[in-house]
Order: sequence, then C-alpha cells, then structure tokens
Amino acid sequence: MRSSNHLIGLINFLTLLLSIPILVGGIWLSTKANNTDCLKFLQWPLIIIGVCILVVSLAGFAGACYRNTFLMWLYLFVMFFVIATLIGFIIFAYAVTDKGSGRVVSNRAYKDYYLQDYSGWLEERVASDSYWAKISSCIRDSKVCNKMGVSINGVPETVDMFYQRKLSPIESGCCKPPTECGYTYVNETVWATGGGLVGTNADCTTWSNDQEQLCYSCDSCKAGVLASLRKSWRKVSVINIVILIILVIIYVIGCAAFRHNRRIDNDEPSGEARMTKAQPSRFEF
Repeated sequence: MRSSNHLIGLINFLTLLLSIPILVGGIWLSTKANNTDCLKFLQWPLIIIGVCILVVSLAGFAGACYRNTFLMWLYLFVMFFVIATLIGFIIFAYAVTDKGSGRVVSNRAYKDYYLQDYSGWLEERVASDSYWAKISSCIRDSKVCNKMGVSINGVPETVDMFYQRKLSPIESGCCKPPTECGYTYVNETVWATGGGLVGTNADCTTWSNDQEQLCYSCDSCKAGVLASLRKSWRKVSVINIVILIILVIIYVIGCAAFRHNRRIDNDEPSGEARMTKAQPSRFEF
C-alpha cells in the first residue's frame, strides 16, 4: 500500500510531461486553421485531452506525494469522468464511422468515393451546405490539388503513371473527376471531355478545369473528406483505447493510494492484525 503513493506520483509526473506536447500540438493546429473549421476535428480533441490530462496529473501527483486527501479525492473524481468520456467517445467514433469506404476502380491504384456509401451524423454534418462551404474553402486554401503535380527529370508523369498512383481520398475525390465520367487525362488537375460524358453521375457536370473550382462542389469530394475523417477517427480511437487502459490502471492505483491516505489521516494502524482474543490462554510459557 505504501508503495502505491510513490508509483502513482511517478506515473502522474510522466503523464504531466506528456500533456505538454499534446497541448502545444493542439494550439499549433488552432493557429494553422486560418479562420476555417476544417481542422477543428483535430484541434479541439487534442486541446481538451491535453488539459484534462494536465489537471488530473497535477492533482494526482500532488495528492500522492503530499498525502492530501482532498486532492486525491478530486483526482479520482475527475479521472472517473475522463475515463467515462473516453469510453463514450470511442463508442461514438466507431458508430459514426461504421459505414463507407472507397470503391476499387479497374486498372487504377487509387479508389473512387461516393457520398451514397456514407450515412449517419457525420455524413449529414459534412454534407450540409453551411459546413461544406467552410470545409471546401479550407481544402482550396490548402492547395492540396496544386501539389499533386509530379515530374521525373523535368518531364511530367504520363497517364499510366498517374493511374498507378495511390491518391489520398481528398486528392481522388476533389482534384479529379470520377472515373465513370470518361474524361481524358491531360494532367493531374486538367481533364478533357474527349468523346463525351459516360454515366449519369451528377459530378460529371459539376467538374471544372478551373483550378479554383475543380470538383470542390462534387459529392465525390464530400465522400473523400468523409473517408479521410473516418481514417483519422479510427486511428484516434485506437490511441484512445491505449490511453483508456493506462488511465484505468492509474485509477485503480489511485484508489489504493486514497485508501492508504485515509487510514493515515484517521490514525489507523497499517500492517497490524486487529484481532482480539475471545478469552486468554490457560497456558503460559
């Protein structure tokens, strides 16, 4: 029991140090947001998690090292809600990212993305006109499509080389027209109609060779963002599961330290048997 205070003090000191880069990363992302909402999916969870870990670590470290019962109680109280919040977030993240993935395209290394493959709260939020205006503006400002150009020894890549590239969901959905439209490749962000459009996909007429338009208004672009968010949220969920396991272990140790501190505060003996004899022995040695 006595070693529990030292152990939880050490663990909370390490988590205190861990909270610093998490907070710095969240603040850095907030400064890079450029007054748009496209990075808030990463920025606010990092800041909230960093602040919670910082507060809990400070309370747990001080409570364990100085045997302060109130701080230990506050530590356990906040830790319980952090654990409950993490559990809820993990369940929510898996629920809203349950459906949707890219479709394999024949003779292509990249995938095409369709909005109808997604559903639920996340799809409705991203696809809403008000929110999509902010996201598409952020994608346009990030110049992700302008950075797609590849050249080898000063020579632009050929169409066959482009077809073998593994594009990100946003590059595939926002920077080129859907494959079913039948456009002819000119370069990464310029496509010719060729013999005419194929298929009835509305994105075929939405696509524009204007570098400020491209497919930013296409459903395929929204689907690409959803696919990117799904991938990011799944990665965050895996990290959160690891953090959850560590926090549960720390919480159990904290409960042991809290009981130990209460016994000391109440002047209860530690490590001694508290049994009394029903009647004295008749034999003396």
